[in-house]
Amino acid sequence: MGNLGRWLLTLHRQWERSGNALFSRLVRGGFAQFGNRSHISRLLNLTRPDPIDIGSGVYSGPGCWLQALTEDDNADARVEVGGESSLTGHDVISSARRLAMEPGVLFARNAYASNHSHSFDDPTRHIHDQGVDQTKEVAIEGGAWLRQNLVVCPGVRMGRGAVIGAGSVVREDIPPHSVAVGAPARVVKQVAEV
Repeated sequence: MGNLGRWLLTLHRQWERSGNALFSRLVRGGFAQFGNRSHISRLLNLTRPDPIDIGSGVYSGPGCWLQALTEDDNADARVEVGGESSLTGHDVISSARRLAMEPGVLFARNAYASNHSHSFDDPTRHIHDQGVDQTKEVAIEGGAWLRQNLVVCPGVRMGRGAVIGAGSVVREDIPPHSVAVGAPARVVKQVAEV
């Protein structure tokens, strides 16, 4: 049974890789840009791919959600994923303005980055009916690592090579080559630049 199990797992991995490669080739034309060698796993949640740029060599794992909120003819909504970046899986990128990731950014599982919040001022209406507010651009510079289960709030700039600890809530800018942790995230260490 051991050999049969290994053979079935190998077959399963090959089937998944082939299916995801085919899916990536088929959906590439729906994006504003879709670079060579980029891989989008199936089970992707997607809202309006036409204002989303995917650079070359990008990996998007299963269960990721990429959305550009273009309701009410919002032309500012844009998502830019730089080349060689990786969204490991079950990550959410939600944009009502420009949300830009430079090349080489690494998102661990369940990371959430958004450049907007929901309006909730009218107590007579459901929150999801009140639209979005507090829209501020988000920029994640090259080589940053966003660890598991964290939240990036509107208006944040994360510096090149920054590392954000698991479970953090990033509400303010993070300098380049620094380590930030906590809710709200605070810089705890500066890493020497290379």
